[in-house]
Amino acid sequence: MQIGIIGTGMVGSAIAFSLATSGVAEKLILIDNHKERASAEAMDISHATPFSFGSKVTAGDYKDLKTADVVIITAGANQKPGETRLDLLNKNVTIFKEIIPEVVKNAPDAILLIATNPVDIMTEVALKLSGLPKNKVFGTGTVLDSSRFRNSLGHQLGISPTSIHANVIGEHGDSEVLLWYGAVAGTTRIEDIAKQYGTQLTPEIKAKVDDDVRNAAYAIIEGKGSTYFGIASATQHIINAIAGDSHMILTISAHHENSIGGYHNICYAMPSVIGKNGVEKTLIPVMSNSERESLIKSAATLSEYTQKALDLL
Repeated sequence: MQIGIIGTGMVGSAIAFSLATSGVAEKLILIDNHKERASAEAMDISHATPFSFGSKVTAGDYKDLKTADVVIITAGANQKPGETRLDLLNKNVTIFKEIIPEVVKNAPDAILLIATNPVDIMTEVALKLSGLPKNKVFGTGTVLDSSRFRNSLGHQLGISPTSIHANVIGEHGDSEVLLWYGAVAGTTRIEDIAKQYGTQLTPEIKAKVDDDVRNAAYAIIEGKGSTYFGIASATQHIINAIAGDSHMILTISAHHENSIGGYHNICYAMPSVIGKNGVEKTLIPVMSNSERESLIKSAATLSEYTQKALDLL
């Protein structure tokens, strides 16, 4: 598989390193307005490949994307301490108006995977700018948030996060929805596992887990300036599903025309089947009434800001 990455900041370079050393990418093409940065990152990452799978890593330009199967977009303004993902909207719409047409012109058959924040809105922007089918333009969504949810639950219960199936849906942001109702480990509901361990998932514990997940990015940004390792692994996980045509179920962000509380034609994260053609099917998870109400509120937030973004096009 050949993969282009637009943007070689901390997120783009971490994704490139993860893909190059995992063996999923035969060739990586790194593109950035700062060409010296792209060249330096390509050189540095390529020096790690003899210890792994020997992926070819090069810096290039949009014309070099003609053989790309997937193009990952990470370019955009960084989220600063105190900023929300939605605060980045105006800056990143302007950037996408330059990037997306160039990508589509040179790689019209590639899948576009959006990692730039606010990812749900930028995915809808990319879809409109590209004119590509809905299944071929999607965002990283809440794949990372779901990983954070499972990680926090694993620590609370004393079991491996890899054994936990628990998802976050809706916005990748402040209005995201943690699905406690359908969370399981093995075939057992999380609440029942807690009881078997002689404890309970009290409202206080659930609030702590919710805070760990919802505010993780803010804590990381406050401490070291940006998040990149988590999203790099989440992106690699998505690429693995595409490359292997594995039909893996992941909470990516995609365009939905079905109305949620009257809000439609927006991108948000739902469990979706991912394969070589991109998004093959969106699944409706089991939700409690309160979770469904929270999802409607999340959709309302996304609808408001998506319209603002589309007005800028």
